[in-house]
Amino acid sequence: MTAIDTIDIATATTPTAPASPSRRRGLLRQLIDSKKALTGLVLLALFALLALLAPALAPGDPSLINSTGSRAPSGADWFGTTAKGQDVLALTLWGARSSLFVGFTVGLVATGVAILVGLASAYFGRVVDDALTLVTNIFLLLPGLPLLIILAAFLPPGTSTVILVLVVTGWAGSARVLRAQAKSIRGKDFVAAAVVTGERPLRIMFREILPNMASVVMTTLLGCVIFGIGAQAGLEFLGLGDSSVVSWGTNLYWASNDGALMTGTWWAFVPSGLCIALVAFALALVNYAVDEITNPRLRNRRVRRARRERRG
Repeated sequence: MTAIDTIDIATATTPTAPASPSRRRGLLRQLIDSKKALTGLVLLALFALLALLAPALAPGDPSLINSTGSRAPSGADWFGTTAKGQDVLALTLWGARSSLFVGFTVGLVATGVAILVGLASAYFGRVVDDALTLVTNIFLLLPGLPLLIILAAFLPPGTSTVILVLVVTGWAGSARVLRAQAKSIRGKDFVAAAVVTGERPLRIMFREILPNMASVVMTTLLGCVIFGIGAQAGLEFLGLGDSSVVSWGTNLYWASNDGALMTGTWWAFVPSGLCIALVAFALALVNYAVDEITNPRLRNRRVRRARRERRG
């Protein structure tokens, strides 16, 4: 079960006409004007920039072991060093590259699979809907963590394996949400008109139905990215990832193996854990802002609050 399962399907916006470019531009403008979204986007941009600049900011192999041993943060080593003498700042910067890559790749692929399953199930209905719903329910009923552990343990270690495992276990909840939204749009007049005029099914699904699901798709994507980053860190912390790859999860794994918690060397695990929490927090802010803009109840509440603030 992923973070997507917490979305309230009943409060999702159900459009009554095709989304126009001006309407989409209005949504983007509101998103930029939102303090929550802007804060989240700035944090994400900062982490992405640090990940891209990691080779320049911390050149060399961050996992190289030396004889200096564990040192507390200081002017020479801002984040301190691990028990193996590795620079924690370098490990954190290089770990951002792998963790963000895996998280956003899992989010994009899992959301893509969910969109295909949800649209096909809603548009074709009957046998196709029954079959895809059955497959989706099977994946939803399977316990997520044990399935993650089993797949990761028996597949060859590597980043591609982690991505595959997380996509396999993370698409079903999103597909259920998108299917519910697509089915509500499937019965609209403009979709029926497209069917009558002989439009091809793929064109109807991706040109008529999907644009009207933009807000739900964005929320789904953000939830899948949060799931990808958190689940990757969890797998690698359990030793089921590729320990030779530097990521926030492997940083936590090696800190645990070196007994950082027992020896009180908090600087070995706090930076990576804090980065995971901050990225998840940034994505959650953007997610909440999208929901606040597109959900009528939350939008009306925000308008009333803004009016009260102006009066005060």
